[in-house]
Amino acid sequence: MRFEKIVRIGEKLVSVDRAKRLLERILQQRAEGLSQQEVARRFAIDRSFISRLETIGEVRRGKRVAVIGFPIANKGELEGICRGLGLEFTLLMSNRERWAMLSDKQALDFFNEVLELITRLRDYEILVMATSGKWYLLAEALLDCQIFHLDLGATPIEQDCRVDPVRFQSLLEQVVDNFEEGTRK
Repeated sequence: MRFEKIVRIGEKLVSVDRAKRLLERILQQRAEGLSQQEVARRFAIDRSFISRLETIGEVRRGKRVAVIGFPIANKGELEGICRGLGLEFTLLMSNRERWAMLSDKQALDFFNEVLELITRLRDYEILVMATSGKWYLLAEALLDCQIFHLDLGATPIEQDCRVDPVRFQSLLEQVVDNFEEGTRK
């Protein structure tokens, strides 16, 4: 005979076994391909709880993928795709945002900010870039990672470019799936 494990927290009685069963169901549904948002809705819990739960239980992660791009017209749409795929680092900017990054800064402050970005990107095994070819060449020289480049045109690009979201998502899915399979072998 086995009794439910119960703990008292202040005035509350909490079933440890019930909590474990719920956590297992949440993780099983995530493993079946449901998004964090879908699972959160099904169990009436906050999506950030599922994210934290996955982080707490994480044993091994596939290769880390970063995405940068500028100037992007449909950056919100592309950021949503990146979030949906669980990418950890996304930096997409419109032309206005790109120039705002420069304004009101001393040259040294801007230089330090760029160096911090480069340092951060060096933590990733894969970089997907949506930029002009000039920026691809610079990234290739500075970063020791695999780079997938979506060429937005010749430098200088002076207006926002629309990136086809279907092709963008397809590329990211292929990159993520391909490298996750490689880490399982």
